[in-house]
Amino acid sequence: MRKILSVAIISCGLLLTGCQSAYYGAMEKVGYHKRDIMVDRVEDAKESQQEAQEQFSSALEQMQALLNHDGGDLEGAYNKAKDEYESAQDAADDVTNRIDKVEDVAEALFDEWQTEIAEISKASLRRGSESKLKQTRRSYTQLLKSMRRAESKMPPVLTAMKDNMLYLKHNLNAQAIGAIKGEFTSLQTDISGLIKEMNKSIDESTKFIASLEGK
Repeated sequence: MRKILSVAIISCGLLLTGCQSAYYGAMEKVGYHKRDIMVDRVEDAKESQQEAQEQFSSALEQMQALLNHDGGDLEGAYNKAKDEYESAQDAADDVTNRIDKVEDVAEALFDEWQTEIAEISKASLRRGSESKLKQTRRSYTQLLKSMRRAESKMPPVLTAMKDNMLYLKHNLNAQAIGAIKGEFTSLQTDISGLIKEMNKSIDESTKFIASLEGK
């Protein structure tokens, strides 16, 4: 059974790789090259991080409103906070998905670039292309590290939010709200750190796109 499962996983991976190659090939036929796709995907990842920043901030605001709740519809305030937490989870998933797509096209772009360098007969031109490839790889490596660093800040925040939401779900009363108020300062600090890392990643994305476009 385990062997069959392993074969199935490998087959799916090969199929996905084949689909990606076919996609890049089809796009190139209409004049849309891997470099163009790379720029678009870095821009998409950048936008997803900006949206995640807003969503995490919104979730924090709703949790604060819940903790400061004084009478009225307590369950309604809880549901708003829960909805914002779930939206933050979706935003985090989107960030990861976008970064994965950047990695995929980067590998394809650099492999193609390296292969094509070998086809350049004039040594001076070949050296120039090799130098540009090394420079772009370095910039990309820095970009990816920044993206992944910001991404790694999200799970701990989401876990803390989930813990609080579940605790309040089981004990939705003033006493329960008071019990988690002490953790709110820590959550604020974590989200502040997350937004700071995302800002760094967003700046790296802007610089990388400019370098690819020759600006």
